[in-house]
Amino acid sequence: MPTFGMSPEWLLDGNGEPIADALVLSHPDQLDRLAAACPEAAHTGVLGGDPCFDRILAALPRRDAFRRAFGVRSGQRLLVLNSTWNPTSLFGDGGPDDVLPLLLSRLPELPLDEYRVAVVLHPNVWHGHGPGQVRLWLDGARRAGVTLVDPVADWRQALVAADAVLGDFGSVSYYAAALGTPVLLAATGPSVLDDGSQVAAFVRAAPKLDPYAALGPQLAELIAEGEVPSGPAELTTSDPGGSAGLLRSLCYRLLGLPEPPGPALLDPLPLPAHQPPAVTAPVRVLTRVPARTGADGVVEVRRYAAARYEPAGAGDAHLVVHEDTLDPGRLALADVIVRHGGADDPRLGPPSAWAEQTLARHRSCTLAVQVTGPGSCTVRHRSGAVLELAGAFDGIDPAAAASALLAAGPAPGVLTVRSGGTDHRVTVTRTDPAA
Repeated sequence: MPTFGMSPEWLLDGNGEPIADALVLSHPDQLDRLAAACPEAAHTGVLGGDPCFDRILAALPRRDAFRRAFGVRSGQRLLVLNSTWNPTSLFGDGGPDDVLPLLLSRLPELPLDEYRVAVVLHPNVWHGHGPGQVRLWLDGARRAGVTLVDPVADWRQALVAADAVLGDFGSVSYYAAALGTPVLLAATGPSVLDDGSQVAAFVRAAPKLDPYAALGPQLAELIAEGEVPSGPAELTTSDPGGSAGLLRSLCYRLLGLPEPPGPALLDPLPLPAHQPPAVTAPVRVLTRVPARTGADGVVEVRRYAAARYEPAGAGDAHLVVHEDTLDPGRLALADVIVRHGGADDPRLGPPSAWAEQTLARHRSCTLAVQVTGPGSCTVRHRSGAVLELAGAFDGIDPAAAASALLAAGPAPGVLTVRSGGTDHRVTVTRTDPAA
């Protein structure tokens, strides 16, 4: 099999001469592979490190900020689902071996407050199919809270923020493993990889997804074990953090110019725009009030977006439907109706007035909730009580806190919401219904 990027058809002109004066490689292992694949171009190989990986390494201290930018809350794990471009990739050609449809159908198995999911697709996927088609294919996942990451500007930041990566044989999975992030492979590309390449060795060693088994236990085991093949960390770059200097020296040498003084630097990765999950699919919620163990006001909450079945588990169940749901008929079945918008948004009007109108229009609804910020919401109960809920901005989703209030009852005080393996303190304050 020809080695992608290193075979004679890539590197030699019609006369059998190298088309480049310098072929920049990131690791000595690649120099050996170049010599084996195209001896005529072996003398052009130059070690230049990996500037992409160096930018990722330099951004690691900002991981918490990146996680907040992607809307990851306390107690949540960020799962990055990624695909390269190839018929055998995760985002493949829709053939009989394509596991993506089955995988997307399993994402609703993951509790909303335990997992945040972001999708990174190679730019060629977007270009080849078109943004409209890609968004259409992933529309159900997006309505269930999955975020599509900008494939040029933000994918590195998502990788820095990730707790686990579910992907294929592409570079994103390899970079994740080089960072020590657990990787689960759903597509291995056996027909397109050179058996002797470092990527092929990684693919052979990495754990594989069982698309027919429950997704949650596989991810939990992956993260708990935290084992990552050692190859990517050793073979990604010959000079971690040093690529800028190596590449600048090479460029000035080829130009025949003296290299300027001072350090060679790479642009830092920018902080992405805030991208919280936008869940407009119906959410099935399980709540349970544990037996008293010395702490009052504790409510356990587990939420599932677009659940195709009644989630297993103890507790009372109710249905939360967003005002912007795709099927307005679901509003008639909702126990809780939610919308998002600031309390001073002139397009929406006062939250309490909207809530009163919503409860009057939908007689089966008990709670109308306007999420007014990352850590706050206004709630109106059918009894007439109007309450403000407030917690840490990176703590519990205000909509989840409202579900806990439905279980506990519309009373002011401090409510402890146990969700995503974390206890969150939420302050409940009664307010004037006319406000």
